[in-house]
Amino acid sequence: MSPLPAPDPAALEYSEKTAALIRGEIESAGGWIPFSRFMELALYAPGLGYYSAGMHKFGAAGDFVTAPEISSLFGQALAQQAAQVIGLTAGNILEIGPGSGRLAFDLLSELEQLGQLPERYYLLEVSADLRQRQQHLLARFAPRVEWLDALPASFSGLIIGNEVLDAMPVHLVIWGQGKLLERGVILEDDLFCWSERALTSGELFDTAASIAEEGKNYVSEIGLTARGFIASLAGSLEKGAILMLDYGFGQSEYYHPQRDSGTLMCHYRHYAHDDPFYLPGLQDITSHVDFSAIAETGLAHGLNLLGYTSQAHFLINSGITGLLARASPEKASAYLPLASQVQKLLNPAEMGELFKAIALGKGLNTALIGFSQGDKSRML
Repeated sequence: MSPLPAPDPAALEYSEKTAALIRGEIESAGGWIPFSRFMELALYAPGLGYYSAGMHKFGAAGDFVTAPEISSLFGQALAQQAAQVIGLTAGNILEIGPGSGRLAFDLLSELEQLGQLPERYYLLEVSADLRQRQQHLLARFAPRVEWLDALPASFSGLIIGNEVLDAMPVHLVIWGQGKLLERGVILEDDLFCWSERALTSGELFDTAASIAEEGKNYVSEIGLTARGFIASLAGSLEKGAILMLDYGFGQSEYYHPQRDSGTLMCHYRHYAHDDPFYLPGLQDITSHVDFSAIAETGLAHGLNLLGYTSQAHFLINSGITGLLARASPEKASAYLPLASQVQKLLNPAEMGELFKAIALGKGLNTALIGFSQGDKSRML
């Protein structure tokens, strides 16, 4: 791994506290924990995990840039889809993992222009620091905006998650020579190291066994947490749609023989690398989404698959090119930056094809506009 930017002393001290917490967990567990538990602690340990504490994550000054940070047109396009669902359900909006709050701001601003503001816009946020930033950004929409600590028991309307599933803990599994192994984490000289244990039973074994073995020492991820999360959303949704946007593939492409090292990736100061043990608490750890598993879980829990397509198709179907046209090309200083932003969102070589949109729902008999063309549901 090439050298990454060095953290300042305060950040390094913070990371060491996070690492100490994980070391204690490994020792308490008898010397080994599954990677899923390491990832959970590194990202979500209260007060120390990457998403739980106050490290700056989003935008040019953070570790990565999400679509809402790239362009306000992303949220404005999603607002067209949100308006349709609100109209069909007379419901509200619930955003999971709202990050900086930029998506919520752009959605609400566009819905206000459309005259279709929901009665409530709920945000489910685990980070007190991010919640404070969101409250500041969304102040003009108060008291319409409300923060939640847990999923509501019942909900009607639109549930949105942008780049949420990729940050959920995953298990690492090795297929090879007729065996299944789970990759975990141990300590050697106080350093985190990989260690494998045989998988012989349980939900992870059953899931891994259902995926065709791809050869010797094929390593990949299984996202049981994401599946459980979709099941929980299904239990909450009374009527409406769940819309998830993220990077990933259907199962046949996810577990393609050439992708024999999996998709696990880390992000630190806009550098991408593959060492999840580097500076725990200071870097993001992600995995691509197995959208086939998401769809199957939704169907198994009473949801209908309403659509699956690339981000480019979803945004075009939702009118992003028309939204861009509201800026006059004759005013180059305003138009050209927006056109460049849309290019990043739609270009297959950037976010347009790798990022997907999937919608699951209950009680909706009208096709969603975001999937009117380019639906790839048959590929799941």
